[in-house]
Amino acid sequence: MESIEKACCVVTVSKSKLSNHRPISCSGLILNYQSGVALCSGLLFSRYVNDQTPLSADCSFLLPDSFSDNLKICVNFSAQRNLDTNQCAHEVYTAPSSTATHQHQVTAQLLMLVNCLEFKKRLSQIFREADKWSFYGGLEDEESHRESQFLSWFAVLKIPSLSGASHTGTIPWIKSSFLQKGCTVMACGSPFGSLCPDLFMSTLSKGIVSNLAGEDNTVILTDARCLPGTEGGGLFVTQGNRSYVVGVIVSPLCWKASEWIGLTLVCSFQELLKNIRWCVNIQDPMCDTSLDCETAVFLDLPITPTSATQNYPMVTLVDSGQFWGSGVLVSAQLVLTCRHVVNAKSVVTVKFYDRDRFHDVLGDVLFSTKSSSPYDVAVIQLRDLYHEADNSRLATSFCPGENVVVVGFGALGQACGPSLTSGILSKAVSWGSQPVMLQTTCAVQAGSSGGAVVSAHSGELLGLVSSNTRDFAAKVTYPHLNFSVPMSVIQPLLERFNQTGDADVFTALDSTEEGVRRVWRLQGGQSKL
Repeated sequence: MESIEKACCVVTVSKSKLSNHRPISCSGLILNYQSGVALCSGLLFSRYVNDQTPLSADCSFLLPDSFSDNLKICVNFSAQRNLDTNQCAHEVYTAPSSTATHQHQVTAQLLMLVNCLEFKKRLSQIFREADKWSFYGGLEDEESHRESQFLSWFAVLKIPSLSGASHTGTIPWIKSSFLQKGCTVMACGSPFGSLCPDLFMSTLSKGIVSNLAGEDNTVILTDARCLPGTEGGGLFVTQGNRSYVVGVIVSPLCWKASEWIGLTLVCSFQELLKNIRWCVNIQDPMCDTSLDCETAVFLDLPITPTSATQNYPMVTLVDSGQFWGSGVLVSAQLVLTCRHVVNAKSVVTVKFYDRDRFHDVLGDVLFSTKSSSPYDVAVIQLRDLYHEADNSRLATSFCPGENVVVVGFGALGQACGPSLTSGILSKAVSWGSQPVMLQTTCAVQAGSSGGAVVSAHSGELLGLVSSNTRDFAAKVTYPHLNFSVPMSVIQPLLERFNQTGDADVFTALDSTEEGVRRVWRLQGGQSKL
């Protein structure tokens, strides 16, 4: 992971003269040590834009004269030097050669701020204002409006001296157009920015690509967990012993209607580099700046951990009019979802996402559990066969600790296809000898209800997502603690239905033992959760 860590740095911006604003910092990427070119989030500079500088929607770049005078930009990065001996006093033991990491701080110049217009366009399409999206950017609350305008902006910096660094070469990168949902990725940044860089700089977080949108996958969402201060850091994919940057972290924390969704927003490095090069070509002051990053492209991207996403069960969007959620196709014409998703409707619209578009099929709600049942389940029969459909493989056993993926339409809904989030099966709760509840560490958001919990290894359907967790007293949602109905509860009923065609077989879900109700008691109105 050394190639990832050596590319990351911390950028701090302040005014060299007395100012009411405290210094603000974030992560960054050093693109080329020889030319001293680095990249970071443009949000750091948004508070310093001159009042007279117009900021139109299609503005593509801003030069240094658009910002306040006397800006001070500092860059912290790590460098290594070899230590040949142990030089402690009165110590006769000679230690083997080792490597020590040292923190360096240098000043930098702002070359320009670049607006990634394709990223900006896709953001407005996906994250609609009506859905009340908000993103962390490191600025104060009163500057949040200005901050939202700068989500698509990135700062290109020039570091005159990197002589303290032992690193050479240019950061290798890969085209984001080759990414697929489920690809394993590594995020690298410095939590809390300039706070204790010796402790936090170049911290790694592993996850998968949760969703993609835009031309050449300009917008990337990952479930790699990032903290404030990592904006401007890099998203990497690894092949063999080498890592390649594929994106730049835009916002480590995202909220939808005040619900934390547990995903990190990333901009394609490919698209950003294209915008930078365009700006360089039309600006004389930049003509001597080297941005010729090494093109390193490979086709066989790893899918977390061994299965391709096309082997996962087909997940649909279920629209009941006032409410929508997810559903899982379990046979040619049967879709499982949640009771609260169908919302007491007798007919719903089932939307299949294929080749970047939705295909609608009407479905009749054959069965829905009673509100008194601990199992939040509904069964839908499609009026027409969907020609791309394959039957899901249902799991009969569960192994806590195994890698799992949740597939559902949480967070983004109809803006694009289903999202994937990774984690482990953290607990299988049993009553008697029968598993009656599954818990995972995958990020689950509103809209994921009725989605699939899938074994990452085999692709088998383990469970049906029922809910995540919300502390109503603290008004906090926990996406990484969620509950699902095990397929071993539903599978015998599906087999009987296939034999008899009688939907009444599912009424067994209503007449459960008291012990099962106790397991699911947190769903009740008396619960804090």
